[in-house]
Amino acid sequence: MIWIRYVLPGVLVAAGFVLLVVADGTTRWDGFAMCVGAGLAVLLMNVLFRFGAKGDEERTAEAEAREYFSRHGRWPDD
Repeated sequence: MIWIRYVLPGVLVAAGFVLLVVADGTTRWDGFAMCVGAGLAVLLMNVLFRFGAKGDEERTAEAEAREYFSRHGRWPDD
């Protein structure tokens, strides 16, 4: 999972900088923009997915607390 979260975006951004140095003409800037944009998009997608998954964990904890309250008549942290 770490490979998809950090290594893949890093490789794409690094490939963009390599293209900036190695390629010539308009291919240089087009390749740079394409690779860096793709790397940043993958990174942002992973960040947004993690924020969404964190919300699911909070909802699950709240549901468990409500279930505990209905059985015992008090909140779990009281």
